[in-house]
Amino acid sequence: MAIPTSRETLKDYCLRRLGFPVIDINVDDGQIEDRVDDALQFFSEYHFDGVEKIFFSHQITSQDKANGYINADAIDPNIISITRCFEVDSNDVGIFSTRYQMALNDYWGLRNGNYQLSYYDITMRYLSLLQQYLDPEKTVRFSRVTNKIYIETNWQDNLEEGRYLLFEAYTALNPNTYPEIYNDRLLKEYLTALIRRQWGQNLSKFEGVQMPGGVVFSGKDMLSEANEEIKRLEDEVQMRYELPPGFCVG
Repeated sequence: MAIPTSRETLKDYCLRRLGFPVIDINVDDGQIEDRVDDALQFFSEYHFDGVEKIFFSHQITSQDKANGYINADAIDPNIISITRCFEVDSNDVGIFSTRYQMALNDYWGLRNGNYQLSYYDITMRYLSLLQQYLDPEKTVRFSRVTNKIYIETNWQDNLEEGRYLLFEAYTALNPNTYPEIYNDRLLKEYLTALIRRQWGQNLSKFEGVQMPGGVVFSGKDMLSEANEEIKRLEDEVQMRYELPPGFCVG
């Protein structure tokens, strides 16, 4: 079996599943290209293998403060969502920083037996709770349409120019960089169903016309069967392969 490793081999694979070259597939190449784009878009939006969690940093500029947002296009145009934002204090780094020295003292304190692990865990949870109240994480808003990252804070007073922000985000994987995507089972089945639906839509314009040899194609039946197959595959992806919603329980 020829394993699809590119757009062209994926198209050829789906056409062979539909009967080509034994059967003439009445779909234009431009229509097939559109269906490939539709299938890849659905794959990246709903399949967990179509996205990847990333962390990226951004140094605040004077333009960011003037705009009141960060332009994500300049960072990664394939970003789908941004979930969290962290501030990074560039002055509090290195072995002589306060955080490093505190962590070092905690480590040696736990090793020499002066502290109990349960007491240490309770203390750290308490400090984390205080930080959530006094210095909570900044809420971030992002839209794929505008590609603008908004942070719910006073940009002029709370975000200094030159300071770094760390973002947790999801980005769509590029199939040209990761050609294994073209061989995904659900992607192949979904694209085949999309092309079949396009074929049925084209033939439905000539419903009842008899072909040479007495063969009559039923475009409406093909369209109906393709819609049912597409609905089944979309339900399967959303039920079994979609990432769970990001919410807290308890």
